[in-house]
Amino acid sequence: MSRSRSDAGAGVAADPLRPSDHADSGSSAPDQPALGLIGWLRWAWRQLTSMRTALVLLLLLAIAAVPGSIFPQRSADPNGVTQWFTDNPDLAPVLDNLSLFDVYISPWFSAIYILLFISLIGCVIPRTKHHWKALRARPPRTPARLARLEDHRERVVPVRSEDAADDARLAIDLAHDQLRRAGYRVERYDDGLSVSAERGYLRETGNLLFHGALVGVLLAVGIGGGFTYTGQSVIIEGRTWVNSLLDYSSFNPGRFVDEEQLVPYSMTLEDFEVTYQPVGSNGAGQAGDFAANLTTQLAGEEPQEGVVRVNAPLELAGDRIYLMGNGYAPTLTVRDPAGEVVFSEAVPFLPQDTNMTSLGVVKIPDGLSEQLGLVGFFYPTEAPLDTGAFTSAYPALINPVVSLDVYEGDLGIDGGIPRSVYALDTGDMERLTGGDTGVDSIQLAPGDTADLPGGRGTITFEDEAGEGAQGYDESVKRYVSLSVHRDVGAPWVLAFSVLAMAGLLAGLFVPRRRMWVRATPVAGDGEGAVKLEYAGLARGEDPGLAGAVDQLAQRHGDAVAGVLRERV
Repeated sequence: MSRSRSDAGAGVAADPLRPSDHADSGSSAPDQPALGLIGWLRWAWRQLTSMRTALVLLLLLAIAAVPGSIFPQRSADPNGVTQWFTDNPDLAPVLDNLSLFDVYISPWFSAIYILLFISLIGCVIPRTKHHWKALRARPPRTPARLARLEDHRERVVPVRSEDAADDARLAIDLAHDQLRRAGYRVERYDDGLSVSAERGYLRETGNLLFHGALVGVLLAVGIGGGFTYTGQSVIIEGRTWVNSLLDYSSFNPGRFVDEEQLVPYSMTLEDFEVTYQPVGSNGAGQAGDFAANLTTQLAGEEPQEGVVRVNAPLELAGDRIYLMGNGYAPTLTVRDPAGEVVFSEAVPFLPQDTNMTSLGVVKIPDGLSEQLGLVGFFYPTEAPLDTGAFTSAYPALINPVVSLDVYEGDLGIDGGIPRSVYALDTGDMERLTGGDTGVDSIQLAPGDTADLPGGRGTITFEDEAGEGAQGYDESVKRYVSLSVHRDVGAPWVLAFSVLAMAGLLAGLFVPRRRMWVRATPVAGDGEGAVKLEYAGLARGEDPGLAGAVDQLAQRHGDAVAGVLRERV
């Protein structure tokens, strides 16, 4: 005869072997309480401050930094960004909207950075409190059954039965001293007949130091970046550059940098030395050594000599000056039809190949009836190509020639839009030479003068070598491109990085282990013995634990046996 469901439920409830709130397999699952807002916030905080999340965020930060090494960054290479927009007019705006040209200040990179910072702090602070309590706590009591531990050793030392208890305490005294000398924290238990020792807290200290140092690195990079600035400038031989905003070609300050309070100093490029492999040798034309010889002067101090080489920056007033590039700066003089000088400058030409074929632009906004622009190439050693064009066959000044095309019209410099001094927008200008104009391009060697088309005046390629010079050496000035970098956070980043490495090594190679020694007196008929037990336990994997227990048992047992023999 079957029972109803209620009778079955009553039967279950009446079963003396089951509690009244037992969840029977046929009953529905118990209702779980809702977390609520506070519960969800607590859960999110625990997830964020877990070590697993910190490691994931650290990996994400490394991945997020990859685009910064692929695409030029405005903070380090503004000219490269401009060139990217020129070469990729459709793709560049899309990348710019994704902040790929400003990776390290982008919202998504900053979000990962801040979350990692919070996660590390949330990990480190609770673990530090727990570690501090553990450091102050006594070593744990000696387990009652040491034989149950995997790494367990025993040794029996015979003694006189009437002295067995004293000899056992003597053995523990020796174990206490040996373990303490080995760097263990020790504590005696069981009425002095056992000693408990532990060491390896440096492992956890190293872990905390590593994560704390990572927080320090993040702080140093974040705060130090606000006081960091980088700038680029070009100095032509014989000219002086001053550390002021006006003398920089480009300047990228941190948010806390006062551009009006830069350290006052100056640099004069006395000469630029470079050697090339001679013609006919292996690697002909390759540069051997670069050296920019400078005269530097801090405000109120005597001038000092300085040299900047590739990968050998000059330290000056907390700034580091790097040699980024070099080239030729032909001195060009333009005169109006009346013979008055309207332009006379050494113009930097940008190298286009290893033989220093260089591209340059001259802009003459005033002094003539119309604005004039000249675009041309400089060839240190001019040589013809099969196409009829020219190139440079060698980077040194053997047959220097400058070739220029003339444009007339609006230079676009009066419209309020910044223009690069190394590029000429010819969209609103008329070409007067070269191309399909029927007028040959102007070609000049040092010391030559040519007429501008249409009676607009003359242009002269000045010979800077002076009278009595042989050949073309020093007939054209050189220039250097320097990068000035100030990073107040770099020493702190280095210091925290060293601490992080030290903490990582301690966390990896310092074993965390506990050791116990127990001495048990064994009485007999006229004779006695002391049973010595040794055991060890590691936190985590410790391949050296068994050997450490063997070594302790050997050294301590031999010491006890020796002392007891002397007493006998």
